[in-house]
Amino acid sequence: MIETHIQADHRSGGRELAKRTGAEYCLHESSDASFDFHPLKDGDEIVCGNVIVRIIHTPGHTSESICLLVTDRTRGLLPWFLLTGDTLFVGSVGRPDLPGNAEENARTLYDSVHTKILSLPEFIEIYPAHFSGSVCGKGLSGKASSSLIFEKRFNRFLNMGKEEFVKAITADLAQKPAEMLETIAKNRS
Repeated sequence: MIETHIQADHRSGGRELAKRTGAEYCLHESSDASFDFHPLKDGDEIVCGNVIVRIIHTPGHTSESICLLVTDRTRGLLPWFLLTGDTLFVGSVGRPDLPGNAEENARTLYDSVHTKILSLPEFIEIYPAHFSGSVCGKGLSGKASSSLIFEKRFNRFLNMGKEEFVKAITADLAQKPAEMLETIAKNRS
């Protein structure tokens, strides 16, 4: 069971799911969770038969945020899709203010997106954790998936310089989720 980050907007059932199925519970090694978990490192690969899942550390939404790059060797040796968690959405990116330090996190998010995600092959399909209606980003599309080439062309945040990105992504943020601090505390302990 892999979580892309510690959630702030809802109580996670990840550990309970891992317990019920006998799976390991995994987070990025930088997580400050106070319970035992299997630490994942940037570049780690998990092999499940013909499927390879590569861990890509993409801090910015949270410090421990990761994306999961999936390759199905029955289809070819190139990656097929990316589970982006709350790093990249259809039409947007993750909000950087939930853990605090919004501008610093926005700069980190920009670097993660530009160096780790946009450098992937353009045909990669992307599957984010949320779509329209979520408070985890602004201007999220109602579409649940996209492709990297489409996002490069139409996601306005991906076509900005760093300082323009920081200003745009930190301006007019939605209200933080109710009971956010309590939810984070429960998900970390």
